[in-house]
Amino acid sequence: MTKDNILFGIVGLLAGLIIGFFVTNSLNKQQGFGAIAASTATTGQPGNLPPGHPDVPAGGTAGGQQPMGGPNSAEVQAAIDKAKAEPDNFDAQLKAAEFYYQIQRFDGAIEFLKRANQLKPEDYETVVHLGNASFDSDKYDDAEKYYTAALSKKPDDVSVRTDLGLVFMFREPPNYDRAIQEFKRSLEFDPAHPQTLQNLTVAYTKKGDAANASATLAKLESADKTNPAIAKLRTDIDALKPK
Repeated sequence: MTKDNILFGIVGLLAGLIIGFFVTNSLNKQQGFGAIAASTATTGQPGNLPPGHPDVPAGGTAGGQQPMGGPNSAEVQAAIDKAKAEPDNFDAQLKAAEFYYQIQRFDGAIEFLKRANQLKPEDYETVVHLGNASFDSDKYDDAEKYYTAALSKKPDDVSVRTDLGLVFMFREPPNYDRAIQEFKRSLEFDPAHPQTLQNLTVAYTKKGDAANASATLAKLESADKTNPAIAKLRTDIDALKPK
């Protein structure tokens, strides 16, 4: 399950409730991986994916062709070859990881990100990328480790902290209390952050806490009245209330 494949308005893991996903991934404000999505508006990707998130092939394309704006196989191979030939080249490791991430080869992305991390252990963006790639490959323990390491450097990074909250929602068994704790901490830095408010609403709904879910949804409506998840979130909250 990847962040790209779950839209903000879809809530439905486990008991059929919405998991109103997803976070404005920290990739949206960074160079490197974030640059991949510059062509998103012209690739036919769903318009409600997080801004700046890498493009994702929509279930593959005819003849194995790459989506418009995506890398071709020659570009990918050249980047990988360069990274392997120049193991001390930090930028080359990131470029290879970037291409692997775009084509959803997350293990490959992690491999080259780890190499980049070894070259520059203090580089914040690389640590965040490792968290993102680990999350998207369902390696939630690793994602927690990298997100926590990133937040030790920048505790006010709302997007990364919201991602950390999502780790606790998606791992088995889910820990909704811990997710709520992280979402609340995010809101201390940005009280109107739409994605955090949305995911906090979902966490309360999953817990069966209709009162707090309703209160959080009201804040979401105030912050982002056009959010396409609002109607479904309200329906799921109403389903919790006594008839």
